[in-house]
Amino acid sequence: MTTPGTSTGPRVAIVTGGSGGIGREVSQRLAADGMSVLVHYAGNPVTADEVVKAISDDGGTASSFGADVADEQQVGELFDVVEERYGGVDVVVHTAGIMLLSPLTEFDLDELDRMHRINIRGTFVVNQQAARRVRPGGAILNFSSSVVKLAFEGYTGYAATKGAVDAMTLILARELRGRDITVNAVAPGPTATALFLDGKDQATIDHLTNLAPLQRLGVPADIAEAVSFLAGPARWVNGQVVYVNGGVI
Repeated sequence: MTTPGTSTGPRVAIVTGGSGGIGREVSQRLAADGMSVLVHYAGNPVTADEVVKAISDDGGTASSFGADVADEQQVGELFDVVEERYGGVDVVVHTAGIMLLSPLTEFDLDELDRMHRINIRGTFVVNQQAARRVRPGGAILNFSSSVVKLAFEGYTGYAATKGAVDAMTLILARELRGRDITVNAVAPGPTATALFLDGKDQATIDHLTNLAPLQRLGVPADIAEAVSFLAGPARWVNGQVVYVNGGVI
């Protein structure tokens, strides 16, 4: 696959949080689409290297790099590395984030600050570098959440961070006018990942499963399919929050 803009070689993607859950599936899908992939990790190089090996075993091109997404110097180094290894960057998929749940009245404010630092500041920092470096014909994809509009109890702090992601996405798309770079957010619904299933009893899982008309939980491959579309052929989808949730309203 070649870049729709100025690059003539394989497209190059950075996937933050690319070593686990949805990020892992996204990394492997973009590699299968023909992109060279930089798999970012926050603290565990072992799982990132597993993703790199899986991609390489399937004939793809990938490598890994660790960085704190909220640290502008480290994120700058991340982009430096991908440019040094692959010659540039065309796609940035920012899946990295954390989810801490509690009713608003009981939420620990230090935990709230930690989540805001990763989910809001991290998105801002990664988008800042992406906006400066992504080549024409490229795409920037953030990760929001369907819970912003579903308004589940206990999700106040998390949903607030993802509402901020929505705002950044919509405004950045307009600020990049004339650059031929799309900016969108993917908003998954209930998706069967270890992060999502952790701490939930079977009754809760069954309830969430039945929210969608398709009567199943999403799987990471469902989300990766949407990312592949927005990162590749979907050049006329821009400045949108795309709900990938099986029809949950």
